[in-house]
Amino acid sequence: MPRHEQKRLLPFTCDQMFDLVADIPRYPEFLPWCAGARITRRERLGNGQEVVLADLIIGYKAFRGTYTSRVVLDRAAGQIRVDHERGPFRHLHNQWIFLPQADGSCEVDFVIDFEFSNPVIRRLMDLVFTEAVSRMVQAFEARALALYQPVNQKYGTP
Repeated sequence: MPRHEQKRLLPFTCDQMFDLVADIPRYPEFLPWCAGARITRRERLGNGQEVVLADLIIGYKAFRGTYTSRVVLDRAAGQIRVDHERGPFRHLHNQWIFLPQADGSCEVDFVIDFEFSNPVIRRLMDLVFTEAVSRMVQAFEARALALYQPVNQKYGTP
């Protein structure tokens, strides 16, 4: 069961980073291996949270698969939680936590834990897991740089 956590201090507001991660249909524009994305259902909860079901099409070399996730968007808590609903995973959970800093920037804490159902894919993924997750986080960071003006000049890992 690969698990990875990465924290980054980014020169963007927490609202900007939340909006970027919550914009699932745009993932194919910048996220490695994401060949398609769509929201299939959206529900607003009474507590200010929003729940969406999203399909992502992931492609890498000969592997191509679609999986559905339940995504809980909680802007007030500064969190986005993602759980596997169906697809090629035995389990998948990831969480984004956006922590505002005194200077207006945002610390982003990203955690992912997943396991493929297929043992062959699972073994292959074990070999490249850390690099793949790092590339994914870097893709979100690069997207933020392309879309937003930094709120300050600090930039890097906390």
